[in-house]
Amino acid sequence: MRPRIALPADTLDEATNIINERNAAFAPRPAVEAIVKTGGLPIILPSIDPEDVADYLPLFDGVAFLGGADVDPTFFGEEPHMRLGKTYRKRDLFEIELLKQAVAANKAILGICRGLQLINVGLGGTLYQDLSEDPLAQLKHSQAAMGNQPSHHVTVVPDSTLATLTGKRPYVNSRHHQAIKDVAPSLRVTASADDQVIEALESKADDQILGVQWHPENMYKHHAESRQIFQNFVDRAANRM
Repeated sequence: MRPRIALPADTLDEATNIINERNAAFAPRPAVEAIVKTGGLPIILPSIDPEDVADYLPLFDGVAFLGGADVDPTFFGEEPHMRLGKTYRKRDLFEIELLKQAVAANKAILGICRGLQLINVGLGGTLYQDLSEDPLAQLKHSQAAMGNQPSHHVTVVPDSTLATLTGKRPYVNSRHHQAIKDVAPSLRVTASADDQVIEALESKADDQILGVQWHPENMYKHHAESRQIFQNFVDRAANRM
């Protein structure tokens, strides 16, 4: 059996004339394809009542928290900054509970962009609601280049899982205006941009969690290090079957 990978869904909130597309749950096609190409079986989970999360746990071996709206700052004890983007509290509530139960059940976990931030917040960390709050941020972290092209380098900690996948100096894409501020107690920083913006987190104690601030799902077809992030995740999920 292939490892089953849960993809918590985003929600389509754009105006549409098709009634069945209104507030439809969806997962980004590149992420679905990256999971399939590296041996996983994706399962898309719509945002439902957090009380029902436990019923999902037997269905998957790993969970990938993907990109999307900003995390509601009230989850880390702050009121909205003037430059806070769109939020969707229902998704946050569902994903934070899913994260906590997945951690407790020893599921493999991957975070991408918002997903990295959600993991940090869900485990007790905080965010810069906008990079204008970070006195060190200087690079362009929301690139104007095409989304499947890299735009800046990151430096990876040598004794990390990420270093074995990407090397010490990968060239990555970048589409975010929020960033990690205080790191959750169970996580450690394993990559940073040259302006010290945090670009990756991993579990301190084991290999359960890996999260990156960039979007490897948009680069995996032509960049081996991006594909390796997904391959490692699917392999970690397979080891937990």
